[in-house]
Amino acid sequence: MALRVSSIPSLPRVNSGIARMLPIATTVAAVLLAVLPVRIPGYATLTPAFALMAVYHWTIYRPDLLPPAGLFVVGFAEDLLTGGPVGVNALLLLLARAAVLRQRRHFIINRTFPFVWSGFTLLTITAMFGLWTLHCLLQLSLSGFRAAVFRTVLTIAIFPAASFVLGRTQRALMGAG
Repeated sequence: MALRVSSIPSLPRVNSGIARMLPIATTVAAVLLAVLPVRIPGYATLTPAFALMAVYHWTIYRPDLLPPAGLFVVGFAEDLLTGGPVGVNALLLLLARAAVLRQRRHFIINRTFPFVWSGFTLLTITAMFGLWTLHCLLQLSLSGFRAAVFRTVLTIAIFPAASFVLGRTQRALMGAG
């Protein structure tokens, strides 16, 4: 039986309790940012998927610090805060983590940001179309497609800024890039 050598570098040990909580804390902050009451008509349906951005970032760079149970709780809380169908965001975050984790080796080694962004683009299009389909099935109507497309485009467009902030936070508190 041949040994399989992993091409993914080992992750540096994180000794700080604050640093260990960083992925979940930033995902919670992303949810809070998404549910802030903003006085823009229709904003609630067009809010970028900030939590999806955090899950993507942390699953690529520190999946060991982003436990599925924590994501379930964060997604469940987001559903309760937004008044959406309970469990939908929890399922979305868990499926996103699983999908990115399966392809993580393609993103972690010497990849430029446009490559990482294209991966996020594919994930976002898939996730938003899946959410739209699920909402249509639950409501028994085909509605809100334009809003779903706009939300998808907005999420993809904002990702570089979110990635920059998450990366800087990661380097500042963990000392790991």
